[in-house]
Amino acid sequence: MPVLRRVARPALAAVFIYGGINELRNADALTPAAQPVLDQAAPAIDKVVENAPLDRRPDNETLIKVDAGVKIVAGSLLALGKFPRLSATALAASLVPTTLAGHPFWEETDQQKRADQQIHFLKNVGLLGGLL
Repeated sequence: MPVLRRVARPALAAVFIYGGINELRNADALTPAAQPVLDQAAPAIDKVVENAPLDRRPDNETLIKVDAGVKIVAGSLLALGKFPRLSATALAASLVPTTLAGHPFWEETDQQKRADQQIHFLKNVGLLGGLL
């Protein structure tokens, strides 16, 4: 593996590992912000549950914890250079709903909060570009 990838992958993965740990520790506090995105994703989640060996749909806090686990595991694998394409794909798939739920700048009325959320939104778009 070229030297640049040995440095770039852990650098990119670090934000996902840290974010996943934070998300896992604070899942209950993040649930209200995730609610609108989870409501929109409900039909897709329900289809997955129908085809999975589950008795019922997991609650939203559990879904947030699953997302956190994806970030921690896929981020760690990316950092180690193991299954980099699969890891990057999992992180990209996780990043989209996280960005929509966590940084809805279009809903902010306060100009400073709107600008802050827009910066975070664009940061995540940049991370998505790095993963792709």
